[in-house]
Amino acid sequence: MKTIIYVHPWEGSFNHAILESVKKKFGQKHEDYQVIDLYKDQFNPTFSAEELSMFNAGDTPYLKVKEYQKMIKDSSELVFIFPIWWFYLPGILKGFFDKVMLKKFAYQVDEQGTWTGLLTNIKKVTVITTASMTKEILKASGDPIQGLFINGTLGSVGITHDKVSWLHFGNVETASPEEHTAFLEKIIV
Repeated sequence: MKTIIYVHPWEGSFNHAILESVKKKFGQKHEDYQVIDLYKDQFNPTFSAEELSMFNAGDTPYLKVKEYQKMIKDSSELVFIFPIWWFYLPGILKGFFDKVMLKKFAYQVDEQGTWTGLLTNIKKVTVITTASMTKEILKASGDPIQGLFINGTLGSVGITHDKVSWLHFGNVETASPEEHTAFLEKIIV
């Protein structure tokens, strides 16, 4: 199973065109996929006091979080589609990691404080981002996607950087229709 984690509120966005392109490509290959659409699901990225009281035990009171965890555990491939806002991923995606990638599900910590990622079922991840800035500007600004998201966040849950490819479409607001189309065509999932 492949799971697309889609993060954009507007169906008229280029991110939505990317989502539709990825779904079409999976369909053409007759591959099973499912979509986690955080905005459509009205996912709340903030912690309640009840959630936070359960956090260190790796538990949650929310069935939707458990549903997301099952979807991820049943997957061998993840595709993230999101815009880069203020040099990083949208807050709703950060909240998704905070609330879904819990201890005992996504990682464990031993007595010495060493983390071991548990999502070894994930064999491939494709991260597809859009922004008004280019990949070069992002890299010169601390490399938030490759450095923090891919190497740090994904790496800490057992998804090593060699399993991850990152496709970025910069200048999304000023690119020509032909450039948008060319990017959609080069997406390989």
